[in-house]
Amino acid sequence: MVSLCKVPSGVRLFSCVLMTRIFVYGTLKRGQPNYHHMFDAANGKAEFLASALTAERYPLVIAGNLNIPFLLNLPGRGHKIHGEIYEVDDKMLRFLDDFESVPTLYQRTLVQVEVKAWARRAEGEEVEVAPGSTTEALMYSTTSYQPDWPSLPNYDSYDTLGDHGLEYVTREDRD
Repeated sequence: MVSLCKVPSGVRLFSCVLMTRIFVYGTLKRGQPNYHHMFDAANGKAEFLASALTAERYPLVIAGNLNIPFLLNLPGRGHKIHGEIYEVDDKMLRFLDDFESVPTLYQRTLVQVEVKAWARRAEGEEVEVAPGSTTEALMYSTTSYQPDWPSLPNYDSYDTLGDHGLEYVTREDRD
């Protein structure tokens, strides 16, 4: 977590906002079907920090009759996964945990991610994070998957309209 509590000497602190870095790789990325949830104020606060990829390889598969992207928590297999880093407040983190059905469907995992392009300096950071450097973020991955999922095609980047032909079924379109 990153604290946004810079307090001048002699000033009493009455409230503090803790921000958490998360790495998203699927339907919550820019241009994807659930991106709008990231900036709905009713869900909390989220701020885009950077495009990035996981430092370690993981299998990213599209599975089930709803064509959901799942990042299987099998480090060392698959590809380095392209995604985005956001800073979120506690309210947004609780929303995302609920949205991602933590802990039954997904689990939050602390991972190292390699920055491709940093959008802005995070609050309290003295310098911008340079491309190629690594930082930590939480990622929603799963250990709860069907036995055949590790053998499904693996992707290094997710796009609902990608060449795979497996368009995500939004919650609004589900029966």
